[in-house]
Amino acid sequence: MLSQRTRYTIRALLHLADRTGAGPVQLSEIAEAQNIPPKFLTVMLSQMIREGLVASRRGREGGYWLARPASDISYGEIVRLTRGSLGLLPCASRLAYEPCKNCVTEDKCRLHRVMLMVRDETARILDGLTLADAIPADQFADDPAQRDETLSMASEAG
Repeated sequence: MLSQRTRYTIRALLHLADRTGAGPVQLSEIAEAQNIPPKFLTVMLSQMIREGLVASRRGREGGYWLARPASDISYGEIVRLTRGSLGLLPCASRLAYEPCKNCVTEDKCRLHRVMLMVRDETARILDGLTLADAIPADQFADDPAQRDETLSMASEAG
């Protein structure tokens, strides 16, 4: 499950992507439009500045903007920066591996193997989709075939 921090960060970055070329975007605009607490948004954007995804300028004409093209920022990168891992279990994480407590033997654990496959498929999809990929919110509402086709095209493009 994605954390609230990850969801807020994605929404803020999508807002900046939508405003590309319009000049710096004020924190208050992002917070209001995306319903993100301003103090929390400040912390998140500071992290994204340190990670090189966002740039900022202080002052009356200041604000935030994407430091890289939206097409160069994948959902996978954002999730890894805010969550730390795509693995659902500590034993399936590439970045924060830990053996599971209570596991008899990882070599023979069927759950471990399944979670590795889930992690790899999740990475393939999220790394294949960028902030520039326009996927309308209502597109997937009632059409699983359309969703699968869109995700397939996005992952092939990535």
